[in-house]
Amino acid sequence: MEIEFPTAGLESVPGDGEGGIEMTGSMQLIREFCDRFVSPEKTTRTRIFFPEANEVKFARQSAFEGSSLKLDYLTKPSFFEDFGFVEKVKMTDRVKPEDELFLVAYPYFNVNEMLVVEELYKEAVVETARKLIIFNGELDRIRSGYYPSFFYPKLASLLKTLFPLMETVYYIHNFKGRNGGTLFRCYPGPWQVLRKVRNAYICLHQQEAMPSLKEVALDILPSV
Repeated sequence: MEIEFPTAGLESVPGDGEGGIEMTGSMQLIREFCDRFVSPEKTTRTRIFFPEANEVKFARQSAFEGSSLKLDYLTKPSFFEDFGFVEKVKMTDRVKPEDELFLVAYPYFNVNEMLVVEELYKEAVVETARKLIIFNGELDRIRSGYYPSFFYPKLASLLKTLFPLMETVYYIHNFKGRNGGTLFRCYPGPWQVLRKVRNAYICLHQQEAMPSLKEVALDILPSV
């Protein structure tokens, strides 16, 4: 499952906040999400995967201080971290038999993170009753071809392997400018393109399949 929610304010777009601040905002949103939707008896069966080990340490000292939720990581720093290299973590070594829900926190800083998410899905979710939620993964980067398939073939392959298996359960993406608006979905409803008029949102367009961000920005919003 996918959840995508603005971190720098309900009407913000990716990049409005500095990268580290946006990640911290996502961390706080995840804590609020868990407090609201994860029952107390399920907290010790819920494992949250942050991008890397240092982020787990920060989470334990801030948003998740005192929490019974299990905090874990996808990658850990390597000697060559300054050059963009990290060590992947073997998911079978991290997952425990009692785990029921995996929540992956903003796996977009390093391209390896989403590859580890696919590994997690294949090794610990497929053919089980477990659920996996990707929270603010900026998956539109992959959908839109932001990472050229020639240079990132494994990442591009997720469009054929992992992505078709996912359901986007809650999604908000804002568009700024003269033809601004919002692409919105709340499962099981349709995808809607909204525009704020005074203090209310009106629906300009809706469809069952997710439109691309390019289609919304260049075709749908300018036409209404």
